Amino acid sequence: MDTHPLLSYRNVLRRLLTQPQQRKEDILSLEEILAEGVQEEEEEAGSLPPPSLSPGRPAVCPSSSSSSPMPRLCKARMKALQQAAYYSAEHGYLDVTMELRSLGVPWKLHVWLESLNVAQQLFRDEVTRSLLRDFTTIRPQDYCQELVSPALPIMFNMLATSKDCAITKRLSAIFSHCYGSAPIPSVPQMDLTLSTQLDAHFLNNPEMSDVMLLVEGRPFYAHRVLLMSASERFRSLLSSCGSDTSTIHISDITYSTFQRMMSCLYCGGTQGLRLSQADAMEQLLPVVSFFQLKVLERQCEILLSKCITWDNAVSIYLMSRDHRAAELRKFCEGFFLQHMEQLLEREDFHRLLLGGARQEQLSPETEPWSGPCQDRHSSLLLEDLEVTLVHRLLSLYPSCRE
Repeated sequence: MDTHPLLSYRNVLRRLLTQPQQRKEDILSLEEILAEGVQEEEEEAGSLPPPSLSPGRPAVCPSSSSSSPMPRLCKARMKALQQAAYYSAEHGYLDVTMELRSLGVPWKLHVWLESLNVAQQLFRDEVTRSLLRDFTTIRPQDYCQELVSPALPIMFNMLATSKDCAITKRLSAIFSHCYGSAPIPSVPQMDLTLSTQLDAHFLNNPEMSDVMLLVEGRPFYAHRVLLMSASERFRSLLSSCGSDTSTIHISDITYSTFQRMMSCLYCGGTQGLRLSQADAMEQLLPVVSFFQLKVLERQCEILLSKCITWDNAVSIYLMSRDHRAAELRKFCEGFFLQHMEQLLEREDFHRLLLGGARQEQLSPETEPWSGPCQDRHSSLLLEDLEVTLVHRLLSLYPSCRE
């Protein structure tokens, strides 16, 4: 007879819980509980219509059992039910596991993950949503290496492929929960002393310079020794022009921005330099990145990391990506994870995160972006976010390293 014992399992579980406390030697193991369920089902096969189900499929419980009052679970019974949940999850009995959860059995990470796997395999979206909603009930002290792998790769793959808006939002809430509210690691300082620096008196001084830079048709007077030691870019530029050349043309940069950069070079850093977010993003960072001035670039990264908000997070991230500002990019990824649930409500962020293919699912009123380049960037961002979250979990929870 092709029947499923789920109805009887539920009956047995509920009936056992309504019985007086048994002696220790009378407590049934889960194997015995399930076996009793099979035996009862065979006895009642003639009176109940057979539900033709396979493991993991839903079934309707008789109203008498589902409405029976549940007693308060004692410690011994709770432990037995937790073992039952582990066994049912290991063997793919999704609905038995969910029934145990409805009885008040708390999730353990392994049981939750096994249930999520089965729900995904059986396309049980409603159960998947319920499981994702329940993740935050797992105690942090129960986190283990399984959360780092395979749980995170599974959930990030779900985020990349799911077409269900509710699942996407549940996943974003989980990632923010895992990242936690502790401060995002700051952009580290660099040695603020440049390898070579001159007194400010030498800055743009025509009487004491040995090279002239033409920027927007205007001369800027400088010193070869300072430029050669500042970066490989300047060294290459001066070498290509030859030692006999005293005039070098600089294009694609405004005179005021170039003057500000040279002021940093001559004075040994950005100390005392007033820089706004707009100045750092739109002017100085692109220029110092192009000329490979690492110390000045790091100062711009630090400034931008301190003024990041929901409104400018995407533009700062794109700036860090385009100019290879690795530390600022890492900070942005932490900001994205910490605030992902709220950021997904913003058009620019969910376009950045999910690409154009699924734009309409989260924001139907907006015109979707599409194209292989956008989707490739979204895929790379998801990979980077997964790596960042793994590092965060390993730093916060030593149990995840074991």
